[in-house]
Order: sequence, then structure tokens, then C-alpha cells
Amino acid sequence: MKILMIGGTGTISSAITRQLAAAGHDLWLLNRGTRKNEVPEGVTQLIVDINNESKVLELLSKKTFDAVCEFIGFLPSQVERDVRLFKGRTRQYVYISSASAYNKPAANHVITEGTTLANPYWEYSRNKIACEELLLKEYRENGFPITIVRPSHTYCERGVPVSVHGPKGSWQVLKRMIQGKQVILNGDGSSLWTVTWNEDFARGFIGLLGNPKAIGEAFQIMSDEQLSWNQIYQCIANALQVELKPYYVASEFLAATSPKEWDFTGNLLGDKSVTVMFDCSKLKRAVPGFQATTRFDEGVRRCVQYILAHPELQIEDPEFDQWCDRVIAAQEQAKRSI
Repeated sequence: MKILMIGGTGTISSAITRQLAAAGHDLWLLNRGTRKNEVPEGVTQLIVDINNESKVLELLSKKTFDAVCEFIGFLPSQVERDVRLFKGRTRQYVYISSASAYNKPAANHVITEGTTLANPYWEYSRNKIACEELLLKEYRENGFPITIVRPSHTYCERGVPVSVHGPKGSWQVLKRMIQGKQVILNGDGSSLWTVTWNEDFARGFIGLLGNPKAIGEAFQIMSDEQLSWNQIYQCIANALQVELKPYYVASEFLAATSPKEWDFTGNLLGDKSVTVMFDCSKLKRAVPGFQATTRFDEGVRRCVQYILAHPELQIEDPEFDQWCDRVIAAQEQAKRSI
């Protein structure tokens, strides 16, 4: 197939890029070229800001594609731009939405593609919902050939999944573990979560490309493995070969005491503190044989090894580190005062 990916070098899309290139597809990436060295041989790269529509149209010329995949569309205006750019140019437009768009709190902890979309806590999720609604309208009224994909927490070797971290990523949490310090877990750590290795996600995603059963439909792609946050953090500590020292704090307290720009209200109350289990049977019917095969304890060992071997990924976040210490001290002081 001839496939255009908008993005193509991020946490989710990099694995898809590698697998499509290895399978011999005619793959094109449209992005700003910030990770050119990671693009596989044989992949055509169009280096441009997609918001520069005239330049994009100039580069595309009269090219058409079997599939166009949008990985960096977060606002309805960006999806509207894509419709203008690719209407009549593609047999399938695949939009990456988010499983965080599902109703919070959900009426049922088992989530299917039919679960209501509504997230009062997180603007990011509400924007994703608005993008989906716009695309469904284009499909119903104008026949624009959409497929919507809703990933949950997908990770790669460049970052370890944690629930409470600062704006610079997970390294500071790992460093606290290495230093023998307590690390904050939301709630009591017992809520269930799903993390998916990006190579597993890629296989499910690729199975939807060019698939007639995918047009006009939404699919969630994630592992069948459900873990509590206690189990997730214990796997991380095991990979680091250190003792886990969890410190439990209510999600509401974390949201109320953290800097607003960290958006813990959305990230925690609107997503990670809610127990959910995803039913991927719809995907498995459309992509027979799909199965996520990477257990989290295996995937996180790869992450830890990679990050420890690449100092450029060990990004310090002293503000987050100091905030953790203050939260722990404040809660301990409150205990003593009662």
C-alpha cells in the first residue's frame, strides 16, 4: 500500500513506521523532521509544517494514498484542515483519538467502542471527542472514509509508564527509586490500568489499514493485560533492582496541590485513577490473530535498560522532585496533627 503518516516518529507511530517499512510498503512521512535519523531507509519524508497548507499541497502535488494516518491532530481545527487537504486523495483516513475520551466515571468498568464518550475533567479528551464527532459527520454526510483508533497508555523504550510525574517525563520518578526515596502513587495503588508496548499496538493498527471492515468504524487497540498501579511500580522497581517505597496520596489532593500546568485533574481524575478494562474483541474480529504479546514486566525491562544506556533521556525535573517531598511532608504533618 501507499501510506502517508502525519507524524511517524513518536511513541506510538515510530513502531508503525518501522513495521510498515520492513514489510515493503510505499511509506511517506509528513512532519517537521526533528527525528530524521530515526526514519528507516526507503521511507520518503516530506519535511513541512502541516499547518502551512499551501506548502503541503505543493509537496503533495497530485499524489493519492491508500491510507493517510493522523497522529498529531488534537483540535477540531486540525481535523478540518486534514479534511480539506486529503478529501479525494485517500481511500482511508485514520485518526488517532484516545481511550481517555470514554465517559468518566464510566457506567461499567469494561470499556467497549460503544461506551459513551464524555470526560468532564480533561480538555484534551473533550477535544478528541470533538474531532471524532467532526469526522463522523464528514463520513455520514460526505463519504469521507474515516477510521478512528483509540489507544490507551502506549509506551516505548524512551519512557517508563508512571501515573504521577512532572512535565519532563518519568526519569525523576525512576531516579527517586534509585535514590531510595518514596515515590507517590495515586489513591491506594489498587486501581487497574492497561499499558501497551508500541510494537504490539502497531500490529493491530496496521491490520486496519486498507481493511474494508474499518471504514466508518472506531477501534480500541491495547493489551489484554490489566495491572494495578502497585503492580506497575513494582515491575519498574524490579527492573531497576531496587526496593519500591510507595507513598499513597489521594488523586483529588494531588490535583489540588500540583501546578495547574501539570493538569493532574485531567491526567488523574479524568484518566489514570479510574479502573477500566478494555474489551478488544471488535479489533480481533477485524484483524484476526491480533494479540499483544509483550508483558509489562518484559517491556519495562527493555525501557529501563534503554534509558540507563542513553543519558540524554535522563531528564532531570527538580521542581517535581521538590514538590513530591513537600506533598509527603505535608501529609505526614497532617497525620501527626490529628
